[in-house]
Amino acid sequence: MIVCQCQNISDRDINSAIDWMRASDSAALITPGKIYRALGKQADCGGCMPLFLATMRKNANLEVPMELRGLRARTTKDDQTCKATRKSSII
Repeated sequence: MIVCQCQNISDRDINSAIDWMRASDSAALITPGKIYRALGKQADCGGCMPLFLATMRKNANLEVPMELRGLRARTTKDDQTCKATRKSSII
């Protein structure tokens, strides 16, 4: 099925690109932009993006690598404030 008419990208192209990227780097975060680049193309009008993303989500190799899961959950309030701008309590 054609997913992107502007660039003539099919669901098979998307799945092949995801599978290839995952095989070459198991820790890669796969994005639509990376898929376009892997296929030697670039996004045009963006009208295909909902179907493009739905096609990506159906691929089992799209999963976020285990070592990258939960990174946000591990941040604390101190991690989120800039140490350079934090006021010192020493007067």
